[in-house]
Amino acid sequence: MTYVPQITKRYDLITDEKASGATYTPPELADFVAAEIVRAWDGRKETTLRVLDPAVGEGELLASLLKRLPQNKTVEVHGFDNDRRALAAATARLQNAHPKASLNLAFGDFLSVVCGNAVYGSLFEPKTAETFDLVIANPPYVRTQIMGASAARALADQFGLTGRVDLYHAFILAIAKVLRPHGVAGIIVSNRFMTTKAGATVRRAFQDRLHLRHVWDLGDTKLFNAAVLPAVLVAEGLNGTTRSGPTFTSIYQTKDEPSKTAPSITAALSEHGIVAVPDGRRFRVQRGSLDTSNESAGVWRVANLENDAWLATVERHTAASFRDLGKVRVGVKTCADRVFIRSDWDALPEEERPELLHQLTTHHVARRFRADAAGETRRIVYPHEYVEGKRRTVNLADYPKTRRYLQKHRAELEARSYVIEAGRHWFELWVPQDPGAWSRPKIVFRDISEEPCFWIDKEETIVNGDCYWLACDDPAREDLLWLAASVGNSTFIEAFYDHRFNNKLYAGRRRFITQYVEKFPLPDPYSSIALSIIAKAKMVYETHGTVQSKTLQKEINSLVWQAFGLSLKEVRR
Repeated sequence: MTYVPQITKRYDLITDEKASGATYTPPELADFVAAEIVRAWDGRKETTLRVLDPAVGEGELLASLLKRLPQNKTVEVHGFDNDRRALAAATARLQNAHPKASLNLAFGDFLSVVCGNAVYGSLFEPKTAETFDLVIANPPYVRTQIMGASAARALADQFGLTGRVDLYHAFILAIAKVLRPHGVAGIIVSNRFMTTKAGATVRRAFQDRLHLRHVWDLGDTKLFNAAVLPAVLVAEGLNGTTRSGPTFTSIYQTKDEPSKTAPSITAALSEHGIVAVPDGRRFRVQRGSLDTSNESAGVWRVANLENDAWLATVERHTAASFRDLGKVRVGVKTCADRVFIRSDWDALPEEERPELLHQLTTHHVARRFRADAAGETRRIVYPHEYVEGKRRTVNLADYPKTRRYLQKHRAELEARSYVIEAGRHWFELWVPQDPGAWSRPKIVFRDISEEPCFWIDKEETIVNGDCYWLACDDPAREDLLWLAASVGNSTFIEAFYDHRFNNKLYAGRRRFITQYVEKFPLPDPYSSIALSIIAKAKMVYETHGTVQSKTLQKEINSLVWQAFGLSLKEVRR
């Protein structure tokens, strides 16, 4: 499964595996997916079965599926891969184990065939489009920045994708195109698509083009050797049959005491609650229905009576959300940090030091309520300005020292071809910020963290890409930043995150990104509890690093729970 759509290695140190997206399926997971496909399949009257794996790899998925199919069926096996070695290994393996199966494994890429850019016999010809009874797949994961801008645009145009395109997004849409109305597909994907903005197109497509039967969020189970947080989807082709909504199962590691044991991780998926597996790890398994907030492209989460009751209590005590204060913004991304960001600017002779230097805030200074900027010497060359309400690129002729410095590194900066392709100047940052918002206080928070870390920045710093930030659209409401920082730093928000999103990385770390944080709730800001929280938060800022500050933070934490009508609960990790 190593389809590479003319991928250009943007980073010199990218491995071939990362560039190609080749992450082969472990046997335990292959067996699980195959078993669930067969469980969902109801086409047993058909004498000939057409089976597809669009990214064969070494054949693990097909081997697992074929051994579970009835022996009295004629099975046609179709597959694609553009790794000749892997394809040869898969062919030999399947011929050995299933000599009666008709094997049609081809060197080439599935997406090109579906899009009509390649021919595979009569398959997918416009007037004789072929479809399949069973599809089993682990598509390659290749993100936009690895594919390159032109390949990403081509995929987006062909499949109607928006945002940051990943190769597996296109595979999912192509699979939906070739699955028969009563066929069944089992697909292993990254769980990112369930919650990210870039995955909205795919989430909508699953609702519109397939009938989902079951979703498994396999979270931090580490079933893959690679750093992949997988999900498994089993779906039918649309056939007019009315069925109940899909089931959603999630499994994430926890330190809570187990009430059950299971012989393996996949076996634990049939349980509910805290389950221990033989290697000593413990997992929280939740099962319910798929909730999309009644939106076709809404974020996916598990809904059950316990979760829904908890969230209903929060909703009754919610007056607004973080996005009502202002837009949650990503930090700057230069894609050339060695040029733009340094800690030794003062060591340069005055005549070589750029004029456009600004203080930079990174996760290294992150502390709750107030950053610890002591010793932080990193500054950034920022070639953008704010004029008449708009951000624009500076005229380098007005800043001769900055121009000389950037010209010195021009070759490295122009190597960022995607910047040029996007119609930008060679010396621009890839993701700049709005300088017009710097003069206002803002909340800054870490992107990835086991515990939330929100702080108030009054220093007009530029926020680096490892953090996000939010400034109040209405300066008269800036007191609400203190309330938002208090909610963001509470154990309540950890519980809210897990009830509402339940999407963690390894080691219990959460991602505090736009599509999550903008939905964080705020209580009535004029209630006595909220006013007390705001006053205490300001005191925490002023007494930063003292015993008094720690005591105040505990008081704030308790008050936040009360503000949402709940009793204090310390979140276990």
